Amino acid sequence: MTTKSVSRLLLLSSVGIGSYLAGSYVERRKTADTVCLRRDDYVNDRSGNLLRTLQSKPGLPIFGTVSAASPIPAEQKSPAVSNVSRIGQIMKYGFPGLDNVRSYDDYVLSYDRRTRVAHWVFEHLTADGVKASQGVDRAKSDFKPDESVHPFFRSLNTDYKGSGFDRGHLAAAGNHRSEQKHCDQTFFLTNMAPQVRQSTNFPNFLTKK
Repeated sequence: MTTKSVSRLLLLSSVGIGSYLAGSYVERRKTADTVCLRRDDYVNDRSGNLLRTLQSKPGLPIFGTVSAASPIPAEQKSPAVSNVSRIGQIMKYGFPGLDNVRSYDDYVLSYDRRTRVAHWVFEHLTADGVKASQGVDRAKSDFKPDESVHPFFRSLNTDYKGSGFDRGHLAAAGNHRSEQKHCDQTFFLTNMAPQVRQSTNFPNFLTKK
């Protein structure tokens, strides 16, 4: 090893040892200062101001505070939960399945997106519930697609045009006449199934093998 290499090695060693000693000294001073603060309750002016500020506000978070969310006023009730109690009454004993369940104001169904016809329809019918209220008339209702269904899977009136089938109710309009909107909702095409038309061929169709 040459003299130049030895000198360089000694220089690097000196720098490393010096850095280590300096770091150790700083750490000892920090520890000593902390002990003094706890033991004698003595701090300099700058530290004292900081401690007094923190002590005057116990539990104050170091980071910025986050404002709490404002509560939703009671009158702004979400339409999605407006008929929860009625749906709970209809589905009191559970659901036959959970595939694409859709709840309306007075009945519930599971929509089959492949066939565009319901898997099943649930109603809760009572003698008082099926009584017609004044002014409720199915003649005011129109067959219409359910806009909440994706267009790829939505049943349309054109699906029945020229098919030879009628749009047959699953949840009957006559069972939902307490309010006009209940009757109207039975005319969603999600509540329809192809129905053989009433005609002179109807009896022959049933007996045909």
